[in-house]
Formats: sequence, C-alpha cells, structure tokens
Amino acid sequence: MKINGNEIKPGNVIEHNGGLWVAVKCNAVKPGKGGAFNQVELKNLIDGTKLNERFRSSESVERVRLEQKDFQFLYNQDNALVFMDSETYDQLELSTDFVGERAAFLQDGMTVTVEMHEERPIGIRLPDQVTLTITEADPVVKGQTAASSYKPAMLENGLRILVPPFIESGERVIVDTNEVAYLRRAD
Repeated sequence: MKINGNEIKPGNVIEHNGGLWVAVKCNAVKPGKGGAFNQVELKNLIDGTKLNERFRSSESVERVRLEQKDFQFLYNQDNALVFMDSETYDQLELSTDFVGERAAFLQDGMTVTVEMHEERPIGIRLPDQVTLTITEADPVVKGQTAASSYKPAMLENGLRILVPPFIESGERVIVDTNEVAYLRRAD
C-alpha cells in the first residue's frame, strides 16, 4: 500500500532502499522557504541500523503490513528457542539472540506474537507482564533512609530486579517484560 511521505507515523513499517524499516520518530517540518517535509528516524528491522530520512509530501513510500501469528513457547534447545504455531502445529526455531535478554521471561506454554514478513520472522512480542517467584531478596536495614528505597532481588529465571523493601524471598511478583521492572505483588 502506497502512502505519502507526510503520512508516515511512528510504528509504521515501510520498504525503503531495498530494506524493511520501522519509523521510530517523526517530525513534521515547515520551513520558511520551500515545501514542508517529514523528518523520520528509521530503524532497520533486519540488522537494527538507524537512518534519518526526509520525506516530502509529494514522495510516496510502500507501507508494509506485517503478518502477526500466535506461537506457543515449547522449549529451549542449545542456542535456539522452539515455538509451535497455535493453528497449524508447525514448529519455528528462533535463535536466543533474536529474542534478546527478554528470552529469560519465556515460560513453558506461554503464547507470544511473532511478526512475519513473507514467511520470515522479523519481530517477537512477549506478554507485557509475567508472574515470577523471588528466590533471593536482601534484608531490609531499619532506618536506612527516610524516603522509600528499593532493594535488589533475584528472580527464579536468574534476572536481578529492584523491589520494594517489604518483598521477601519466596513471594510471587508481577514483572514488566518490556522494562524488566517490578510492578506489584501477585495475588
């Protein structure tokens, strides 16, 4: 689908210079002389490189629609994560590097959304929140500070996060997978 250069918005995926790019930031500029343009910061979906590009309203670019499919996480094998298509039961292997540090949040049977372009995976979205158990939490030192302070704690998946002083070892907490941060106690 073709769109004008001034219609590009953050989150749009476009085909540009032979690659797939996602718009990170967009800034509409109307200079005193000359025509208006859209200053767009692009990030390559394949290799992660960044690019700043100007698009005039008269230019048109190809907007790409990504296919989103739900997959279920099965297991971790060597340096690969194995997922199963919820509809066709086909298996998909992705490298641990493709998912990044958030791979530690994957749990057996967890449903994730994989973004695909022409049957090739280019992105993965985990649930925004997961419930995990605290395995280690530092003790609270009374009178340490007047303001509320956070203490380091270890999660069952091996990640370290900061938690409020009242959280103790063995408690279940809800963690934000995007920010890798404590949200609240689990019910």
